[in-house]
Amino acid sequence: MNNQTNTQFASDLRTATTRLIKKLRKESPTGLQLSLTERSTMAQLYQNKSMLPSELAANEMITNQSMSQVLNHLFELGYIVRVASETDKRKVNVSLSTHGEHTLMQFRHERDEWLASAITAVCTPEEQAALKVAIGALVKIVGHTPGVVARNEAISAHANQ
Repeated sequence: MNNQTNTQFASDLRTATTRLIKKLRKESPTGLQLSLTERSTMAQLYQNKSMLPSELAANEMITNQSMSQVLNHLFELGYIVRVASETDKRKVNVSLSTHGEHTLMQFRHERDEWLASAITAVCTPEEQAALKVAIGALVKIVGHTPGVVARNEAISAHANQ
């Protein structure tokens, strides 16, 4: 493919994935009460068990003040708990409450159910197989960091000399 074709392909893929993400957000009645940042924050807490608000803010690429607002809303809904750090009483560790974990699993389940149903309804068996293959490529793309690849290639080239 030439550069213009590559760029158009990338644009088409971006558009399709963006529309899919927006559609998935709408297909979870449970998740509609939360912003994308709130859902992402809950997912981080599920994955990491407990984090400092500043760590959450850095991962979400928002200010500490904005994260404070996110955490206050999640706390009001009963989705998180705050526990003072045992080593530094000025710090507070945040984790999902049982209710928060249940809610996160519920809206993940709702989205997964909708997506599975949509794939079955509109995709041929061949298209379903192609989607399964595409998952591996998409995972690679998500993990791609341009500077790291170039540095790793340079390291490999130097090591082979």
